[in-house]
Amino acid sequence: MIYILRHGKTEWNKLKKLQGRTDIPLCDEGRVMAREAAEEYAGVHFDVCYCSPLIRARETAEIILKDRNVPIIIDDRLKEMAFGKYEGIERSFDIPDCPINVLFNAPEKYEAPADAGESLDELFARVKDFIDEVIMPLQEAGKDVLIVGHGALNSCMLTQAKGLPRKDFWSHGIVQCKLMPLF
Repeated sequence: MIYILRHGKTEWNKLKKLQGRTDIPLCDEGRVMAREAAEEYAGVHFDVCYCSPLIRARETAEIILKDRNVPIIIDDRLKEMAFGKYEGIERSFDIPDCPINVLFNAPEKYEAPADAGESLDELFARVKDFIDEVIMPLQEAGKDVLIVGHGALNSCMLTQAKGLPRKDFWSHGIVQCKLMPLF
């Protein structure tokens, strides 16, 4: 089985700041979430964990897999979507003309501004590469895999795995520290 899990809470999550690639650690509440997830999923078998290199995802994976003999493999393709100059913006929805809001309100219409970091096409391409190169062979081999990532990244994985249109990009409800089957 292939599972995905979004990292625990950070101070920026609490402040409703757009994180993207900014490397923000878990806050105390996020560490508690990860410890609770470790208990909740203690009976779920994992052969291997693939993880984003960003500290909030790495901390989450390390806490969940503590005292388990599960290797954690860092893969740059699992970084969160880059939002360029919009990273760190607080409560973007309170800024009516903020172009990054299109991504959240109508992802099928999102065209990344030149200063916004990464387009959905770029995100979809790197996630597809990761799924094709890493996940599909592991799934075919019958391995149980945990992927610890981020909100947009995990939404992209689910959208591709389920063959959904981009308008449904956010329809999965990516909750922090909740295990979700990918396939």
